[in-house]
Amino acid sequence: MATATASTTGTMTAKRKPVFVKVDDLKPGTSGHTLTVKVVETTPVKTAQKPNKGRSFLPRPAPPARISECLVGDETGSIIFTARNEQVDLMKQGATVILRNAKILMFKGTTMRLAVDKWGRIEVTEPADIVVKEDNNLSFIEYELVTVPDQNAT
Repeated sequence: MATATASTTGTMTAKRKPVFVKVDDLKPGTSGHTLTVKVVETTPVKTAQKPNKGRSFLPRPAPPARISECLVGDETGSIIFTARNEQVDLMKQGATVILRNAKILMFKGTTMRLAVDKWGRIEVTEPADIVVKEDNNLSFIEYELVTVPDQNAT
């Protein structure tokens, strides 16, 4: 069931149905993924409280960011998901969630992490019987950026 929305030009555009992908299909540098995963475990990350000199005009300092690294996956593999602030509350161990408009970030330039920014959404859904394949953790695979010379230049 496609719904129509008005665009800025006044024409009606139909929303497209999301294409769900599996964890094993994720590749470095890609975005716009929609996937259903199960949260295997969550680990809070300690964040350093640094004085922010740029915010000195505010009456009180901004609260520190809450970050958790969550191992999520499906029957094809697993990956580390970085949950931030309100997302931490949704990513409870054993929960089944739908990640919409998720993207792959490269952690320290070599390993993949999954994230949802302000343009995406995390939805907690009914528990599913997903047996997570933890031995295929995509976050353990190291990638190297290789520059390929232009084939057209002679």
